Amino acid sequence: MKESLQRTALDAWEWLLSIYLGLPLWAVPIFWVAAVVIASSATSLAILIVRAQLAVRRAERTPLAAHGWAEQSEYLWVFFVPALNEEVTIEDSVGRLREVEVDHKRILVINDGSDDRTGEILAAMDQRDLTVLTRVAPNARQGKSEALNDAWRYLTESLLVQGDLAGWDPRRVVVTIVDADGRLDRQAGKVAHHFADHRVGGVQSLVRIYNRRSALTWAQNIEFAVFGFVFQMGRVGWGTANMGGNGQFNRLQALNEVAAPGRDGALGPWREGRLTEDQDIGLRLIRAGWEGRQSTVVTVDQQGLNSLRALYRQRTRWAQGGWQMLDLVPAMAKNPHLGFVAKWDQFWYLMTPLLQAFIGATVALSILLLATGLVEVRWTVPIVVLIYVFSIVPGVAGVLFARRTLNPLRIIGQVILAHGYVLYSWIIFPVVYRALWRYLRGSKSWAKTRREAIEGPEPAE
Repeated sequence: MKESLQRTALDAWEWLLSIYLGLPLWAVPIFWVAAVVIASSATSLAILIVRAQLAVRRAERTPLAAHGWAEQSEYLWVFFVPALNEEVTIEDSVGRLREVEVDHKRILVINDGSDDRTGEILAAMDQRDLTVLTRVAPNARQGKSEALNDAWRYLTESLLVQGDLAGWDPRRVVVTIVDADGRLDRQAGKVAHHFADHRVGGVQSLVRIYNRRSALTWAQNIEFAVFGFVFQMGRVGWGTANMGGNGQFNRLQALNEVAAPGRDGALGPWREGRLTEDQDIGLRLIRAGWEGRQSTVVTVDQQGLNSLRALYRQRTRWAQGGWQMLDLVPAMAKNPHLGFVAKWDQFWYLMTPLLQAFIGATVALSILLLATGLVEVRWTVPIVVLIYVFSIVPGVAGVLFARRTLNPLRIIGQVILAHGYVLYSWIIFPVVYRALWRYLRGSKSWAKTRREAIEGPEPAE
């Protein structure tokens, strides 16, 4: 028996060594590094899936009474709504925020130099519990970080100093970022039970796409589900769930602690010029010792993009923001508040753009070697299975665990549809290189994506 096992192990090792036979010697190290990266990424995903399922089950076992419904009254909820030319959606967004069932709240809309009817629509609305902060040139349109910092300064220096909001303890003030197309859950106050833990600095709600009437918006909805139910919930136990922008809740005390001077010397929690200011603030809160959580009971709905061109523009901006995050690698690697495994996960997460670019380059190199005849492949069953396992299965697994169902027919359907989601991820993969090019050039200008007209009720799942 022992000799049989040894022979099997030897055969497996010889097979692994033979995979790259025939490659030019200079290419062998490149492909071995790629194999290690792919295997490590698959292992990381498997760990996050297991941890996420355990975290979701714990959350589902929590009694409804423990979801902070009564505790919401202990907090002041301040909703920041950045708005630049949002005449299509701003009234709907503010109206829905007014329906959020919390006892103490203020809606703060930052009209960031809009030249459409945004200001006019806001002025015509009932000003009860609504404050409009109007930014004008040359300060306007400098970026979302700058707009949010302006709102933070107005909150801390004016709203909480005088008037009916004066005297609130920053530890009991929850700043909630809602995009101008956002539809926040009416029972958003349920995240209060997270803030009952004094270590929690931020909580991210589940993001959904409400205009999912096309294959493109359907895929975006799946993408956010995978992010929330797999990657975010997988990190909850470490306290490293990150912020995702729309529908993020931050304790004001945590924001105050990471505030730093900007270019003009004014303080602000959000770093200027960051294209993914949500990711940046979440990571810096974790670095400062605060925990990040993901809610499974509170959602925020937003518009998806039905234009592939608009989607490429948006995802290029997000990918470029990911490249910017590389400057946080040293600080996160030395984070004294995290254990080794959590720090390694954060390192792997921050290195995602670089790893994606490297793997994409090896795929292009493979195609080049095959096209030029420098390499010939004997397509055996093990090779095909190996390629499928590492290129398709991770995406399918992510979708299955994000769409959680025990119905056999639904599982089969989800597996089939998950292959479409994997295709979608391949289609938008080139944004990694476009973003890198813009990052190296120092480009930061962006054309704003136009909102779609609001139509009818949301489609059912």
